[in-house]
Amino acid sequence: MAARAYWQGQIRLALVSIPVEIHTATKSGAVISFKQIHEPSGKPVHYEKVVTGVGPVDPDEIRKGYEYEKGSFVLLEQDEIDAVKLDSKKTLELTQFVDASEIDVLYYEKPYFVVPADDLAEEAFIVLREALRRAKKVGLGQLALRGREYVVSLKPCGRGMILETLRYADEVHKSQGFFRDIPDQTPDPDLLDLATALIDKKTAAFHPQDYHDRYIDALRDLVERKRAAKGAHIVEDAGEDKPAKGGNVVDLMAALKKSMERGAAAAPAASAPAKPPAKKPPAKSLAKAKAEPKPDDAPAPRKAARKRA
Repeated sequence: MAARAYWQGQIRLALVSIPVEIHTATKSGAVISFKQIHEPSGKPVHYEKVVTGVGPVDPDEIRKGYEYEKGSFVLLEQDEIDAVKLDSKKTLELTQFVDASEIDVLYYEKPYFVVPADDLAEEAFIVLREALRRAKKVGLGQLALRGREYVVSLKPCGRGMILETLRYADEVHKSQGFFRDIPDQTPDPDLLDLATALIDKKTAAFHPQDYHDRYIDALRDLVERKRAAKGAHIVEDAGEDKPAKGGNVVDLMAALKKSMERGAAAAPAASAPAKPPAKKPPAKSLAKAKAEPKPDDAPAPRKAARKRA
């Protein structure tokens, strides 16, 4: 059975309308949910809708209200809200096309799959998909979904297309306020070479299935140990891996070299048979080769680590 569409309507480009459906492309991950418990009785805590001076009220008596001034509200029925006319409720009109690189990653919010609504829509759908692919552009428009209107982008994806909701400009913080105090300086070339080599050594293809939520696993393990201990207090040692605060107490060059050497030690052996050590001297690690100066060269002075407050 096909999944129920999240939205049904049409994509309009000038005078061309294409009936489509969009489906959610993501799902919520595993979560550990907790309830508030009254410890003396061991029973869950419940919540009631309460009005000041009245007490608990019937849910059927509750309406949505907009506070236009302190203590004064306009009450709205749900059918009044649903009747608000907006073309983008049923039509996504593509009003602009841009290069994908022009949209900062901060603006992307949530992806959806876009498919033709029926067989008659397939031809126009494919033409639009391939035109976007050939032009290497992303279509932009606005679409009303579940109580608000979004800016959305549309781009090809395999045989279908991907629609992504975008944040408005006033929903994104300006980075300057956070990055202003970071000094604009050129790093030490030797440190940069070592860091780049470490990145190269750890570069590999991205496989999403290789990652999972380790915090959820740890919580499940804690729950099982708590059950086995019959409620005894269990606290993990929180003293490990605390980030150092204050100054730059770590020798960055030494730390990068150690990281390189650790990576070399963990690397799998070459497929060719190893030769006896007596016949071939051990190879120097990249980190050691970088650290040792040539005989005719004077060692470059190391820059002092800048202490940060």
